[in-house]
Amino acid sequence: MQTNSSDTDHVHWKFQVYQTLKNLDIKHVAYVPDAGHSTAIEKFEADPEVSSVVLTTEEEGIPYLAGAWLGGERGVMLLQSSGVGNCINMLSLQNNARFPLLMLVTMRGEWGEFNPWQNPMGQATEQALKLMGVLTWRAEKPDEVDSQILGAATMAFDGDQACAVLLSQKLIGKKAWTKKR
Repeated sequence: MQTNSSDTDHVHWKFQVYQTLKNLDIKHVAYVPDAGHSTAIEKFEADPEVSSVVLTTEEEGIPYLAGAWLGGERGVMLLQSSGVGNCINMLSLQNNARFPLLMLVTMRGEWGEFNPWQNPMGQATEQALKLMGVLTWRAEKPDEVDSQILGAATMAFDGDQACAVLLSQKLIGKKAWTKKR
């Protein structure tokens, strides 16, 4: 995997996602398995204080997190940009019910993408979220991840907003296509 940062920074920011969310008292993590979120997913799966829920499709995470909030607990959804398209209609639930919704989105279809099927939604993710009233921020470098998550979480949990941090493909690293012979 190639990245635009050192291997140490690359590993550090991935662990920092878990630690930052833990420090924010996140008790529920809803996700569809994704390599970009794999470190945080593994940490949350091993954490007995957090309920980790594997979703069959991303839009299931929105009502799940609404229920967690109604039960007095904070949650986050980890998803890939291609899954944002699955959430568009369900975002109307947050828009009308006004509960905190924090999403961390690993981006595909950007810099260095090898899979053309990722490009359409990858290019439309931020605009689609904004059209549905979701506040968005991008992290392009390892040292931006923590502050972007903290800022988005503050706006989500203190202001009952839908907020998304987009973790750029440059940050995550270029995926390599391997041909089988």
